[in-house]
Amino acid sequence: MPADRPIIVVGCPRSGTTMLQLMLHAHARIAIPPETRFVLAAYQERRDFGDLTVAANRRALARRIVDRKESRFCDLGLDADDVVERIAAGPGTLGSVLGTVFQRYAARFGKPRWGDKRPAYLHNIDVLLRLFPDAQFINIVRDGRDCVASLKEMSWHRLDIYATVAAWARAVDDARRAARRLGPHQWHEVRYEDLVADPHGRLAAMCAYLGEDYDPAMAEPSAVAGVAVPSFKTWHALTHAPVTTQRVQSWQTRLSPEEIALCEAALGSRLAAAGYELSGTVRPAPAQLLRYGWTAAPQRLTPARRGLSLAAGRLRPRRDLAYVPAAVLPQRAAADAGPPHRLDPSLGQR
Repeated sequence: MPADRPIIVVGCPRSGTTMLQLMLHAHARIAIPPETRFVLAAYQERRDFGDLTVAANRRALARRIVDRKESRFCDLGLDADDVVERIAAGPGTLGSVLGTVFQRYAARFGKPRWGDKRPAYLHNIDVLLRLFPDAQFINIVRDGRDCVASLKEMSWHRLDIYATVAAWARAVDDARRAARRLGPHQWHEVRYEDLVADPHGRLAAMCAYLGEDYDPAMAEPSAVAGVAVPSFKTWHALTHAPVTTQRVQSWQTRLSPEEIALCEAALGSRLAAAGYELSGTVRPAPAQLLRYGWTAAPQRLTPARRGLSLAAGRLRPRRDLAYVPAAVLPQRAAADAGPPHRLDPSLGQR
C-alpha cells in the first residue's frame, strides 16, 4: 500500500466527522487537516487555469488556493509561498496540485499519510475518485434524529426542519451507493454510537482497513484538538473534551414530539436499516408529510442529474486529473519547455 494513499472522511454534518478527523490525526502516521474549501472549488474551476502541465498555470491555481480566504488554507499553518513553489514544480495534474497541499500539511507533523475531511464530499464521491483514484473513504453514520437535533442548534445552519431531515436521508442514500460501488477495500463505515462506546475496538478495525497499526492515542482526540480545530469553530467545543456517550440519543430531549414524529415517518426505514430503534411515536399530520415530500423531491433527483452530467463529461476530451505522487513521477523543469508529459489516461477515469 502506498505510504501516502489519501484518506477521505465523509458523513452527514454533525455526525462526528470532526471527532473522527481528530482521531485519525492523532495517529503517529496520519495527518487530517481542519476542514478546507478548495478541493471542490478547484475541480469546478479547473478549466479557468488551462493546461496544468504548464508550470505557470499550476502556479496561478496555487495562488488562488493559498490567497483566497474562502479556501481556508489559512487554517493549515503552512507557508503559502513554499506551497506555491512546490505545486509549480510538481506533477501536472489537478489531483497532484491539491495533493501537494495535504502532503505539506502532513510534513508539518512529520507524517507520511494524509487526507481530508468534509461532509460535502459524501455527495461528490465521483469527483474525489477522479482526483484521488486510490483514496480510502471512511463514512461515519449517526442517528438521523440526533443529527437533526444538532443541526437545528448550529448558528450557521439555515435549513428548516423539513430540509434538514431530507439532508440526512440524502446522506444515507449517497453513502449506500458509494458502498456498493467501492466495496470494502475502498469504503469503510462506522456508527458514531459504536465509536464513542468502544473507541479502541472501532479504531483498531479502522486501522486494519487502512493498513496501519492501531495507535492508542487515537482514542484521545482532544489531545490534538487545539492544533487541528480552528478556534473560531466554537460549535466544535466538545472535541476538546474526552470521548463520551452523553450525546447518544439526545434527540429525545432536543426534539419536540412533532419533530420526532416527522423524523421517524420520513427516515424510519433508513434508521432501522442502520440499526436504530424507532420510538413508536404517532405519525405526523398529513400536511407535514406533504411538505416534507415537496422538500425532499429535489434532493432525490440530484444523484440522477449528477450521473447524467458525469456521463456527458466522460464523452468529452479532457486532461488527466488524477493525483500522482511526486516520488513516482517527478516534474522536471525542462518538461515545461518541451512537449507536455501525458499521464496514463486510465488514471483519471475512475
